[in-house]
Amino acid sequence: MRPEIGYLHTGIEKTCEAKFYQQVVPLTDRIDYLCPMTNNLAYCLAVEKLLGLEIPPKAQWMRVLMNELTRINSHLVWLGTHAMDLGAMTVFLYCFREREDVLRFFEMVSGQRMMTSYFRIGGLALEPPLGFFEKVKKFCRPFPGNVDEYEGLLTGNPIFMMRTKGVGHLSAEDAIALGACGPTLRGSGVDIDLRRDSPYTATRISSSNVPVVARETCSPDTSAALPSCASRLAWCSRPWRGCRKDPSKPMRPRSCCPTARR
Repeated sequence: MRPEIGYLHTGIEKTCEAKFYQQVVPLTDRIDYLCPMTNNLAYCLAVEKLLGLEIPPKAQWMRVLMNELTRINSHLVWLGTHAMDLGAMTVFLYCFREREDVLRFFEMVSGQRMMTSYFRIGGLALEPPLGFFEKVKKFCRPFPGNVDEYEGLLTGNPIFMMRTKGVGHLSAEDAIALGACGPTLRGSGVDIDLRRDSPYTATRISSSNVPVVARETCSPDTSAALPSCASRLAWCSRPWRGCRKDPSKPMRPRSCCPTARR
C-alpha cells in the first residue's frame, strides 16, 4: 500500500469520479462547512466553463450576495472562537448572535442552515423568497457598528492583547510559501484579492475595498480580518440593485456534456 498525499480526508475527489456533475454539488458543501456556498461556486464555475454555459445575470448577483454572507459567517466563527480561546467570552456571544442571522438567510433560500447546496450548474436551485432582500438589508445596517464593538471589546481587553500582541509573526514570504490566502495573506502585507485581480461571476472591486495590513501578527489591531469582515457589506448591497434590474427568466432545462464524452 502506498499513501497518496493530498486527498481531502473524506475522499471527495474520488467520490466525484462516480457522480454526475449536479450530484457533486452537495459534496462540495462538506469540504469546508463554514464556506459551503464558496465551494459550491468554485465547482460550478469550473463545470460551467468546461461546458461553455452563460449564467443569467440575476443568478450571478445572487451568487455574489450569498458568497459574501458566507464569508461573513466564516469570519464570525473565527473571531468568536479565537476570542473565547484567549479569554474574551463576550465577543464569542456577540459574533454568534450575528452569525445566527446569516444562517437564517441560508435557511430562507435553501432550506438548510449549513450544508446548503444552493448553487447549481447553470444558476441556482431556487428563487430567493419574498422578503429576503429586505431582511438582509436590515441585517447590514447595524453590522459595521457591531464590528467596531467587537474590536473595542478585544483591544480593550488587556489579557487578550497580552496573549496576541507580537504573537504569530508571519512574513509575506512565509505566507506565500505556505499557501496562505484571504485576510491571512493580506494581514502579512500582500496586496491581493481575486475579486479584483482575477474577477469571477459578477464580482468587480477596486483597490480601496481591499484592506491590507503589513504588521504580520495576530492581534486585532493589526489584523486584516476585522476590516475585511466590515467590507463585505459593500458587496451585500450591490446584488440588490443587480437582481432587481435584471429581467431574465429561469433557464429552460437542457442536458449537455463535454465534447470528449459525446
